[in-house]
Amino acid sequence: MRQSPLLILAVAVACAAQVPAASAAEPHPDAKGFYEDFSQGLDKDRWYVSDGWSNGDWQDCEWSGRAVQVRGGMLSLFHIPAPADRAAPALCGEVQTKAFMQYGTFEARIRTPRQSGMNASVFTYAGPVHGSPHDEIDIEILTRDPGTMTMNTYVAGKPHNGGKVAADPSFEDAFRTVGFRWAPEGITWYLDGQEVHRTDPDSTLPNHPQKLYMSFWSTATLTDWMGRPAPQDGPLAYQVDWVAYTPLDASCLFEGSVTCEAD
Repeated sequence: MRQSPLLILAVAVACAAQVPAASAAEPHPDAKGFYEDFSQGLDKDRWYVSDGWSNGDWQDCEWSGRAVQVRGGMLSLFHIPAPADRAAPALCGEVQTKAFMQYGTFEARIRTPRQSGMNASVFTYAGPVHGSPHDEIDIEILTRDPGTMTMNTYVAGKPHNGGKVAADPSFEDAFRTVGFRWAPEGITWYLDGQEVHRTDPDSTLPNHPQKLYMSFWSTATLTDWMGRPAPQDGPLAYQVDWVAYTPLDASCLFEGSVTCEAD
């Protein structure tokens, strides 16, 4: 992954986090682990919906509650194109946990569209807005190529541990389960339960509690990284079938978790 666009994205994430939220020092029940399949809608005690701002000039859409929907047990984060008849931005969707979590396994079953100029992500983040240094752990699908999963971390605002792996079938053609295990000694990323990337033994690692985010956004400027915007006939959806967090000292909180393999 190119470091310069990612550094810009890191600033974008920091802006996105500027919402009312509990401090990382305050306990939240989800820090003990959760599995969310959206069968009861979006749990407002668990999730905050980003709404009413964009992260900067590099993001050409605005976070909106209109771009976040749950139907039939499926979370959809939409990209809704700008209206042609008036001056208004495109809308895009993001959710973030209210809980801060430190170490453990983060997993989600996701599917993305194919569209140049967009980014569908599952990541953890904390930064100065939370009274914390900027730490981050990323899984991103740049939807110009939904056959590739990219991975990265930030520590004190600087990128480390980048990598990418091919996904066959692609995220456009099938739901795939992505995840990472974050431990003090290292981070391991997974695709459909198989290890695909890990940090080196001497890697610099994030170590501050972070919130879990899922987002779908677009750019008109970071084209070398995300691709040039393409014509869009209507809304596009990044779908999340389920998402889960398992603390480091727990395992197999739900069937199918990668942590069950360790039992």
